[in-house]
Amino acid sequence: MLILGIESSCDETAASVVKDCREILSSVISTQIEEHKKYGGVVPEIASRRHCENILGVVRKALDDAGITLNDLDGIAVTYAPGLIGALLVGVSFAKSLAMACGKPLIPVHHIAGHIAADYLTHKNLEPPFLCTVASGGHSNIIEVMSYTDFHVIGRTRDDAAGECFDKCARAMGFPYPGGVHIDNAARNGDASKYKLPHPTVAENEFDFSFSGLKTSVINMIHNSSQKGISLDTNDLSAGIQTAISDIITEKTINAAKAYGYKKIALAGGVSANTGVREALSAACVKNGFEFYMPEKSLCGDNGAMIACQGSYNFLAGITADESLNAAASLSIEKSFK
Repeated sequence: MLILGIESSCDETAASVVKDCREILSSVISTQIEEHKKYGGVVPEIASRRHCENILGVVRKALDDAGITLNDLDGIAVTYAPGLIGALLVGVSFAKSLAMACGKPLIPVHHIAGHIAADYLTHKNLEPPFLCTVASGGHSNIIEVMSYTDFHVIGRTRDDAAGECFDKCARAMGFPYPGGVHIDNAARNGDASKYKLPHPTVAENEFDFSFSGLKTSVINMIHNSSQKGISLDTNDLSAGIQTAISDIITEKTINAAKAYGYKKIALAGGVSANTGVREALSAACVKNGFEFYMPEKSLCGDNGAMIACQGSYNFLAGITADESLNAAASLSIEKSFK
């Protein structure tokens, strides 16, 4: 079985061909980071335009690298939600047109389900059920993965996502976009205990996340120090931020696993590339006797392979769409295409 996956939910135009659910035959990513860097974040209008310009070439190269043609495909998978609506529409429109033109099934894929699928590509032995924490620039969720296509969210962000907190703190510290990687690098040479930072909690649901208070605390600390002419140690502050986010993610994930009876834990999403988060959650799983899975770093960010992988399982489950498929800027994974 050969599935083409197309991803365009944010600022990466990506396509990949995956064989038999878990073997990556090709993976092509056209990133816009350098262009958005001067604005300190993703500009939706620019992202959409670049997707329009890049998507044909990216898909063609993915097919060429895999050594196949459109006729060899069993289906075409595409991210349809959630994400930047203009960016999503480029991928969905292209995939619909391609599927209709070559007579192949169109397979809708939820972006967060795609991130979870990145773990299948890294760990050939990983199978549901398990608990997965998905942390990225726009999402922070603790999800029960009951099957390859059935999900239950038990924790979600109430405000800022973990990746958003990393990026906004980094911007306030003067790091270029995307800031998370710069905090990660600086934290390696810092003392996490030097600055006292909050660990916000949510009263209504102990498994929900809230990173807005941490972000605000860091920004206020930077502004107050600047007004007083006091210099903050960037390495120490980076270490403190990374440790705070890692501790919050780890504590909630482990507590959720215990409460719901899971001993198999996975991590996914862009923030899963962060060294501190990976090490903290891995160590906690070892301490508690849990199995732990995380994607290789090349699969943590947005990519077409994760969409092709999840698309393969959707296809096997009979989840396809027709020409009426539309993009959705926000949609719970629990309500994804059935």
